Amino acid sequence: MHAAEVDAESHAWLAASNMLTGAEAIEHFRRSKIGLLAARTNPTVPRDSLRLINDWYNWLFAFDDAFCEGELMAQRASALARALPPLLEILDGRREPDADDPFGLALNELLHRISEAATPAQVDRWRITVKEYLFAQIWEAANREADLIPTPEDYVLMRRITGATYTCFALIDAGGGYRLEAEEWHHPDVRALSDLACDLIGWDNDLLSYAKERGNDKARHNLVTVLATHKSLALQNALREVAEMHNDAIAAFVERRAALEHWASLPVRKYVRGLEHWVRGHIEFSLGSARYVHAWPDGTRWPQAV
Repeated sequence: MHAAEVDAESHAWLAASNMLTGAEAIEHFRRSKIGLLAARTNPTVPRDSLRLINDWYNWLFAFDDAFCEGELMAQRASALARALPPLLEILDGRREPDADDPFGLALNELLHRISEAATPAQVDRWRITVKEYLFAQIWEAANREADLIPTPEDYVLMRRITGATYTCFALIDAGGGYRLEAEEWHHPDVRALSDLACDLIGWDNDLLSYAKERGNDKARHNLVTVLATHKSLALQNALREVAEMHNDAIAAFVERRAALEHWASLPVRKYVRGLEHWVRGHIEFSLGSARYVHAWPDGTRWPQAV
């Protein structure tokens, strides 16, 4: 109901933040409609929560473009490592951002807004996932610096962190106005379902963004490239194997969700439903976003999911 107007408000917030450089980047983000991702992945949250989540997603996309895909920062692990301490200190409330640090200023604002909307435990959970995401960017930058394509095992593990998806999962219950207890968040069933949802979202993103990434990063951090390289697969066969892995993950999610039904509280059930919204909403957003559409060459055949 509020998706379009919240997207417009959040884009205005992003444009005024100075995290984007130049009118072209601002227009690209406007056409990308990040707000539709927030709305599709969090379809039942109140308007104020949707705006907060939307702003966080915009921060992540802007940070990714500036620091993780930028020509200088993305290829120099040492430069990226030096950029992280101020952000980590801001997250811990130990320093105020510099006036000329747009990412620090925006992160500090978001931290305060999340703190107003969530419990201290929920804020800590989000803070920890953001730190993990930031450190994982150094791993990616080091791989770029060494011109290294990670192994499938390393990639699957790290993809759950580098995609920042867990930073978004950490806001599912707070945005929805309920609370997962610590023992529920860390329960093996919940962790397994969260990991599987991360895998599904990350691998979908890899399929959708492969053509975009191939131009500026050799698609080094993409499951298609990882499998094609380490298993000596042609592109079409690598696409097919990703689709098979995706179907296996869906089956595992359904099986684990059934096990959860025997003990889960209402907040846990809501959270798992939130994971399902994320998996589906991410696909719907990506297929309609200017960030990904039209990047694939003509004649590409897409494997059909079961």
